Amino acid sequence: MNGRHLVRRAAQASYARPPGWSSEATGYRRWTVVGEQAGAVHTGFGICELDPGSALPAHVHAFEESFHVLDGAAIVDTPEASYRVGAGDYGLIPVGVPHAWRTEGDDAVRWAEMQGPQPRERMDDDTFLVPEFVKHDPVPVDVRDPRTRSLGTITPAHMDATKQDQSMLAVSASMRTALLVYSGITVKMMVDSDLGAHLTSMFMVQYEPSGRAGAHDHPFEETYLILEGTVEASFDGERHILEPGDVAWAGVGCVHSFTNVGDGRVRWLETQAPQPPPRHSYRFARDWDYLREVLAGNDDRRD
Repeated sequence: MNGRHLVRRAAQASYARPPGWSSEATGYRRWTVVGEQAGAVHTGFGICELDPGSALPAHVHAFEESFHVLDGAAIVDTPEASYRVGAGDYGLIPVGVPHAWRTEGDDAVRWAEMQGPQPRERMDDDTFLVPEFVKHDPVPVDVRDPRTRSLGTITPAHMDATKQDQSMLAVSASMRTALLVYSGITVKMMVDSDLGAHLTSMFMVQYEPSGRAGAHDHPFEETYLILEGTVEASFDGERHILEPGDVAWAGVGCVHSFTNVGDGRVRWLETQAPQPPPRHSYRFARDWDYLREVLAGNDDRRD
C-alpha cells in the first residue's frame, strides 16, 4: 500500500466484531478492508458475515450504505418492510433509515458493504442503536414490485449483452436495465441515483478475454472486489494479479489500469465515493500524453 491505493488478498481476510455499537449483535463479524486506516477519506468498505440464527439489532447510520449479498440468505428489516435477500441481491439503506439484519434456520449470510461518507472511528463509526421496531413478513426482492424499489438482483447472466432482448428482461427495457459495453468491458449499474443513492454508487464490471482499460484516474475513490477470473491491475505503476476474493482500492488521483490475463471472463463488484461528477469523471493518461506530443512537435517546428 501507498497513500493512494491498497491491495488486500482473500487470504488476508480478518473478520472481527466491530467495537462499540455491534456489542448487542450475535454471530456478526466484519472484515473492514477500506477505511480511515487504509488512507481513504471517502470510502468505508468491508465484507460482513452473520451466522445462522443470528441478528444485528436495529440501528441507523450517519452515512449512506449499500450492500451486495455474496452467498447465503438473510432478512433485512426496516420500519417500512422486511426483505428476504439472497446471493446476487443488492440494496440501498439511505442515511438515517433504521434497519436490522437476521438469519433464519441453517442459513448464514455474507455480504459486501459500501459506506459513504466514510464512518469515523472517533465518532463510534457514525452508527447508533435505536429502539427495535415491528418486524414484517419478509418479501423477496422483485424488481417489478414497488415495495422493493430500493433493492435489486444481479447475476452473471445479467451481464450477457446477447440476452438484453425485451422478452428476456424481467422489467421493461430502459436505462435502468441498460448495459454499457465497450472495449471488451461490460458495466451494469446497481446502486446509483436512479435507485435513490446520493453519495455513493455500486455496479458490476465484466471483462471479456480481450478486455482492457488503459491508464486513467478519477476525482473520486473506487473499490474493487474480484468475484471471478484473473485480472492484472496497475496502481501508480505497481502491478498486481488479482483473483476472486481479493480487494483493491484506488484513491483520488491514483492512475490505474486493468487487463484480463485469464482464459475466461473477469467479473468484479465496484464502488465509488463520492458519486462521479456529470462530466470529466475519467482522466485518461493517453489523451494527455497525446497533447504533450503535439505540443512538443509544435515546439520543434518553432526552432
